[in-house]
This record gives sequence, structure tokens and C-alpha cells, in this order.
Amino acid sequence: MEKMNSLFVSIHNYLLVALPKERKSSENTIRSYKKSLELFLDFVKKRTGKPFTALSFDDIDRDTLSEFLEYLEKDRGCSISTRNRRLHCIRAFYRYASQEDISVVCHFNEIEKVKKAKQPQKLVEHMSEAAVQAIIAQPDTTTDNGKRDSFMMLFLYRTGIRVQELVDIKLSDIRLDSHPSLTVCGKGTKVRSIPLRADTVKQLKHYLEYFHHGESMYSNNYLFYTVRNRTRKRMTEDNVRCIIRKHGIAAKKVCLEVPDNVHPHLFRHSLAMSLYQNGVDLSLISQWLGHSCIETTLIYAHADTEIKRQTIERAVPEESTLKPFLNSDRYTINDEDLLKQLCGLK
Repeated sequence: MEKMNSLFVSIHNYLLVALPKERKSSENTIRSYKKSLELFLDFVKKRTGKPFTALSFDDIDRDTLSEFLEYLEKDRGCSISTRNRRLHCIRAFYRYASQEDISVVCHFNEIEKVKKAKQPQKLVEHMSEAAVQAIIAQPDTTTDNGKRDSFMMLFLYRTGIRVQELVDIKLSDIRLDSHPSLTVCGKGTKVRSIPLRADTVKQLKHYLEYFHHGESMYSNNYLFYTVRNRTRKRMTEDNVRCIIRKHGIAAKKVCLEVPDNVHPHLFRHSLAMSLYQNGVDLSLISQWLGHSCIETTLIYAHADTEIKRQTIERAVPEESTLKPFLNSDRYTINDEDLLKQLCGLK
């Protein structure tokens, strides 16, 4: 086999050394980078007509990347967020390659000229307290699975953790001392501590007594598990999604506020909206959720303000003399001003 050219040497070092060993990136993160680069190189191969192994940095420029992003949207039906995520992965690889090999700097400068597509602002989907309670009430708690499902959904809502963080929890991650807390490892292997409310601790102790009776809290056994062939197994993300979807469908029949498609991340959004609407500072919510950037948390401020604006508009009849004075701009949050406030600049 011929010696790999610098493009593939850089990809190899980035995916197999830099990300997993130096940056300690999660498997999900590495998988996203792999997929983005693979799709991009497959597109370049087709565009140039060259064999895959003959591709090099010279075959890729600003126009090639722009055409690839258009291809993702138009031919593959990808959303703008997916398009931007692929772009981010490709740019991150080029940044790494340019730092390792000075000859790649000119190629990186070309790639950097391609900017993210602007995403339309949309309301973050979340559930009311009534909807959450209706879903949690669906499992038959006279059965083992029902007890587990009910507490699992309650725990997901009270902590606001991601589904991957939920299934990764081990008994040793829980502290039930004078300051009860949960330690989770989130995106990018970032570890954070989440305080547990008194009522959550009470429910958690009942769950532990029933499903982990006599086990040490220093154990590496998973908090939530499935049993196959009489052996406890780590519950998968898909297990959780199926369980929540099933109870969401049942809850919809008794509570109209329940969304049509209930999934684990809805509980996270719902907790964040509840915290924000009850006066918790956005910076604290950002730390609670493990957001790497405060701007990510701004979606809850946008959603809450837009909901209020829509409520006001619905409350004022069309024929009302006040209707012409309703100006939606007055209820629109300015990201720059809000960010300045959060950072202490204002």
C-alpha cells in the first residue's frame, strides 16, 4: 500500500490520537467528527472524480465546502443545525491540521471563510408541570418495571440531565450526606455536580432500598438497569426513549397538555423553563445543565418571552383599539444586551 498523503495522516492523528487520547473527547463526539469528515470526503471524491485514496488538501477549497453544505441541505434533507454541525467538525479538523503542519495553514484559511448558516429562531419545546406529572403517573407501580419507570422519569425531570448521563449513573456517583448531590459526566467528558432536592432524595432512597437493597453506595453498579438472562445490564439510551414514548402516548389520553412526541430531552427543557420562570438566574441554570456556553441557555429566555407575547396578543381581540399598539419588538430579547447583563458588563 502506498504511503498515506498528509490529508489522511492528519485525519488519522486527529481521530485516533488527538480527540480520544489528548482531548479526551467522548465516543459520541468522535463519532460525529468521523461522520462529518467521511461524508465530506465522499462528496469531494464524487466531485473530483478521483479515487478516494488520491484525495489531498489541494482538492478542497472554499467553493468545494460550500457546495458540500448545499448538498447536505438540498439532497440529503439535513436541517440547518446539522449543516452547521458538519461545518464545525470540518473546520475543527482543519484547525488541528494547520497547527500540526504549517503547509495546511493556507487551506485552513480558505475553509475559515465559509460561515455558518443563520438558523431561524424557534421556541424551545417543553412541557407544563401538569403534563410532566401526567406522564410520571402512567406506569403501573405495583410492578417492578412500573416502579422503575416512574422514578426514572421523575429523576430525569428533577435533575435535568441528558439521557446518556442518566444511563451512565452509578451508585458511586450519588452523595446522600448533608449536601445530597449527583455527579455526572456530560458532553466532552465535562464533569458537574447537581444538587438533589429533599423530596427527590426521599424518592431516591425508596428506589435504592427496593432495587439496590444492601448495596454499597461506593459500588460501580448502574442506578438504572435492565435484567437479561438473570444478569443486570446497563440500560441503553434507546431503552429510555422507548419507555418514555410509551408512557407519553398513554398520558396524552388523560392530559391534553402532553405533547404528541414525548422524549427524554423534553424533561430537561421542561426543568430549565420551570427554573427560569421561577426566577432562577440564567447563569445558574447554565451551570446546572452543563452548558459550555451561556448563549445556549438563552433559548429559555427567548421561549418564555415569546410565550408571554403570544398570550398577550391572544388576549387582545382583533377589533380592540389596543391592537395597533401591540408591538412584538417590545417583547423580543436582545441577545447582546442580555449577554452583557449576564457577564456583568451592564
